Amino acid sequence: MLSEDKIIALYCIVDDMLKALRHKEDVRVRVSDSEVITTAFVAALYFGGHLDYARQFMKCKGYAPQMLDKSRFCRRLHRVSEPLLVMFFELGQYLKDMAGASDYVLDSFPVAVCQNVRIKRCKVLKGKQWHGRCAALAQYFYGVRVQVLTLHGVPVEFCLMPGRENDYGVLQRLPFHVAPESCIYMDAGYTHYQTEDLAFDADAIHLMIGRRANSSRPDEPHIRYLKERMRKGIETTFSEIKAKMLRCIHAVTEKGFLLKVALFVIAFAFYKII
Repeated sequence: MLSEDKIIALYCIVDDMLKALRHKEDVRVRVSDSEVITTAFVAALYFGGHLDYARQFMKCKGYAPQMLDKSRFCRRLHRVSEPLLVMFFELGQYLKDMAGASDYVLDSFPVAVCQNVRIKRCKVLKGKQWHGRCAALAQYFYGVRVQVLTLHGVPVEFCLMPGRENDYGVLQRLPFHVAPESCIYMDAGYTHYQTEDLAFDADAIHLMIGRRANSSRPDEPHIRYLKERMRKGIETTFSEIKAKMLRCIHAVTEKGFLLKVALFVIAFAFYKII
């Protein structure tokens, strides 16, 4: 449900963060970067990622009376994609610093660019690296695998991986800038004993990875129960994120598709802290 207070709060947070980052923009612009990013957040949270609907809404309601046309708005959004990511990771780092040694959950969910029957005609993504399989859903997809690290249901780190890559590959991609003695809970798909040992020896981070039945490092029953219980919450988080997505994310370029997928995660994180 659209909320005026939420939209204003989002704008204030975005504007303050851009100022804190000393973000510079052209003095001749009619629409500030804060308004562009806030409109993108509104699109992800309330319009299924449809930027044009959000753009028209912000103009009609008077939140951004000098709103850009559709083409120029998209160009501006691509231009601020880097500050947008910096804002998210700064927010995530602030939440992690506030939490100290805490419990995190890492998991992934697939986002398909099209239905499987249309893969051959897809022009947004091309290549076998985008073919993946989601074990939880027992189905194949053509798109990206979104890896998200959450703290109490709020995304604090994320990355996008081609669908074909295995989950444990993210262990070398995410920075895992968490306090020592923190625990990161994952399922068995992230099993990589060497990385698990290295994280503990170097940073005192406990990678609490679920064990398979034939694992050479089986868990005690109480540890297995703890891992299964801690991981349940992230399914709710993923359901909330995916509920805001349309059945098909409209994009005409690879960069545009990836940016829209990232927007859903970033906008959700900002929405949760309001």
